[in-house]
Amino acid sequence: MKKVADYRKLLGVDKTIEVKELKAVYRNFMKEWHPDKFQDETLKLEAEEKSKALIEAYNFLLAIAPETIAANLEDYTKTVTTAHMLDFRYKSRILEIDFSDGSKYEYFDVPANVYTKLVNSDVPGRFIRRNICGTYTYRMLTRAVAEDTNA
Repeated sequence: MKKVADYRKLLGVDKTIEVKELKAVYRNFMKEWHPDKFQDETLKLEAEEKSKALIEAYNFLLAIAPETIAANLEDYTKTVTTAHMLDFRYKSRILEIDFSDGSKYEYFDVPANVYTKLVNSDVPGRFIRRNICGTYTYRMLTRAVAEDTNA
């Protein structure tokens, strides 16, 4: 996936990096590129752009890290097995799915032919559970709404 490769290249890391190491690399870059560090307006603007790119790369790589996926696996499994699929969007090989529990996930490198099969499926929710979930790299965009246990 080009997006992942670009983010890894920006941070100078490979796919085997652990979250702890990723955090250290990110912090070092932010120390170097923090906009408040620069007095010259041109350099300050350049640092703002660079720091935005670094933040985006870090957050993305953190979201798809195996450690993050493992830590959230129970919630993810609950969502995809019990919540209903409400809506989905597809653009540039990225499939975004909204679930009835308030969760929203983004799946990467989903081929156009798989999306076409989803659109033509009689039961899109079942198609997603069988053919999307667990097959493609994903990240959580919005967490499920917690149920009120005091009601």
